[in-house]
Amino acid sequence: MDVRSIEGVAPVIEHNGTVPVWWLVSPREMQEITQGGYLELANEFEVKAGGYVYPHSHPTHEFYYVTSGKGIMTIEGEDCPISQGDLVYIPPDKVHTLRPASDNAGIHCFCFAVAVKDAPPIDYTSH
Repeated sequence: MDVRSIEGVAPVIEHNGTVPVWWLVSPREMQEITQGGYLELANEFEVKAGGYVYPHSHPTHEFYYVTSGKGIMTIEGEDCPISQGDLVYIPPDKVHTLRPASDNAGIHCFCFAVAVKDAPPIDYTSH
């Protein structure tokens, strides 16, 4: 499972010394595997305490960035604890789900996905 934490990344000063940048995915690092794809979506979501994301898959390279809370990410049956500052990479067509680590607190994430080349339209209401 590919989970990257902001905690382990040192900033690089970019834009003529005006902005610190923490690279969780470096430029062009995923160019080959996303070749011919396109930005499918970007959103923010919350899984409330006691809830979960229905297990599903789709033809996208999906990324969850945890903005607050703690959870258990499951990809293809493998569990991994995640928390604020973590970036999770979910490969195309891999079954995945997310649940809060506690029944008392939720987890909040930013999500974006890059569809694979020639991906069909996806109905996210049933996935």
